[in-house]
Amino acid sequence: MTHIIKNKAVLALAIAALGFSASALAHHGFGRFDRANDSTLTGTITGIDFVNPHSYLYFDQLTDTGETIAMRCEMRAATLMRRSGWSKEMFVTGLPVTIYGFKHRTDPGSCYVEEITLGDAPVMNRNDQLETPEIDLTNRPYRLPSGEVNISGDWAQEQYVIARPPSGQGVGLVPKSMKPGIESGEISTDDIPGSGWGARPVTLTARGQAEADAFEMWSPDDNPRLRCLPTSILFDWVFDGAINRITQEEDRIVINYGLYSFERIVHMNMDAHPANIELSYSGHSIGHWDGDTLVVDSVGFEPGVLASPVKHSEQLHIVERYTLNPDTFALTREYVAEDPVYFTDQWIGSDTVLVADVPYEAHPCDELTFEFLLYQD
Repeated sequence: MTHIIKNKAVLALAIAALGFSASALAHHGFGRFDRANDSTLTGTITGIDFVNPHSYLYFDQLTDTGETIAMRCEMRAATLMRRSGWSKEMFVTGLPVTIYGFKHRTDPGSCYVEEITLGDAPVMNRNDQLETPEIDLTNRPYRLPSGEVNISGDWAQEQYVIARPPSGQGVGLVPKSMKPGIESGEISTDDIPGSGWGARPVTLTARGQAEADAFEMWSPDDNPRLRCLPTSILFDWVFDGAINRITQEEDRIVINYGLYSFERIVHMNMDAHPANIELSYSGHSIGHWDGDTLVVDSVGFEPGVLASPVKHSEQLHIVERYTLNPDTFALTREYVAEDPVYFTDQWIGSDTVLVADVPYEAHPCDELTFEFLLYQD
């Protein structure tokens, strides 16, 4: 069953006075969901939208008075759910469901799912990791027959999963590889790195600061994510656990971004960018191998948002360096971004992705299908 939903803002990233900090990159704000208004709802499933950046479960709630209320409740992105072993097929139409979560501030037909019970199955937290197959890298070649390093395939940042320390306190999301150590007490919760995209501080120009101050995170006019559009080639590579695909071809490398399903082409047979570039989200990229490191130089971006609330102009210039670890097959990207219109120094950072635990899949985005007026004060 397919439902059409209309807009709900989800991204809540904060900025420090002149830049970002890792702790400021809060992933999802609760927005219009009231954390003080927790509820347990029961009913019968009528369908699910298995989409990015959030999936939506639909069910008919059965009230104590015998009234039936059609509910639409927010879950995690389809990509994240697949990576955690969840599937669309789990949500069978007609199956009894119990939801513990938080009601919407103004819409009685909406809620945020914190815990869910499907039929007679045990209760599950929204972030619970179900059984998933182990990744077998034994037959993965480090190089292609051409001699180039083999970076083709599906890639994703390490998952963050629920861990429960022995004390029972501080339950939260941790890198999957740290879960056993956290739950045994061998690793302190103080050692857990932050999830999400690791932004680096930049010094904003006067224009950059003014536009960052005026940026409204919950407005589709400002935030491209609320229009189901990509943010930038830097931000979208790892944010929200996206699964991306790299395909090495004879004269080019194709990069498919999973969260908002957009594509980049890295031209490997060009020494310079053409004079007249059609501006786009992904820009124009040329690449070459520096030993075993892929170097990608990109320009030609249409003005937009580098990472909310920092904007960029058509003068944005990005250089990325991709290096594959021959032992772990971890793919690390180092990047440097410059834009004299919006910041006076360089935006420098790095991130690492692993061979993805589930295949790349282009999920539709329906974040803007909810009436935005429902979310106004």
